[in-house]
Amino acid sequence: MTPPTDTAAPTGTRVRRFTPAERWTHRVTALLMGVCVATAACLYIPQLAVLVGRRDLIVRIHECAGLALPVPVLLGLTSRALRADLGHLNRFGPHDRAWLQAVLRRTPHRPAAKFNAGQKIYTAWIAGATLVMLGTGLMMWFTHLTPLMWRTSATFVHDWLALTIGIVLAGHTGMALADPEARQGLRTGTVSRAWAEREHPLWRP
Repeated sequence: MTPPTDTAAPTGTRVRRFTPAERWTHRVTALLMGVCVATAACLYIPQLAVLVGRRDLIVRIHECAGLALPVPVLLGLTSRALRADLGHLNRFGPHDRAWLQAVLRRTPHRPAAKFNAGQKIYTAWIAGATLVMLGTGLMMWFTHLTPLMWRTSATFVHDWLALTIGIVLAGHTGMALADPEARQGLRTGTVSRAWAEREHPLWRP
């Protein structure tokens, strides 16, 4: 199977990686996710709860941010570039398995197209986790619509998945901080051609 070939417009020694619509979708989604995580911490960590106070307000902010979380992506689907990138993220080929094996063996040659296997797995996981959090959150919010057993189970899943999401997001943020060029790609939309050839050798800018 031939790896997918992605295209990007060259900009001198830099290449276009993300469009403005994609960058703003990521920024707003990250902001809403950050609000959800921060307010959740204020609700569940006693020291923060005492420091912040106003629990009812924090609950409302948490609920509103959670409900709004899918909105940036839904609006972003009007962008052809975002839809194309979601298609690339949704395809897992032999080169992605080779990338994972290279990571496990700590070998330098890691074949990747526009997105590597780690980014694809993270995107799929966080999308699924967000939908589960939204569903369980709605069950906890509208208590009159579901039986007590469902609400109890939803609370258990919501709380523990929230902790898992916090850990995964911390790892995601740490990896982003370790790669300034990747951050610049999300900030300005372009990356250096040398970085693209080194980190994503199967991507054809």
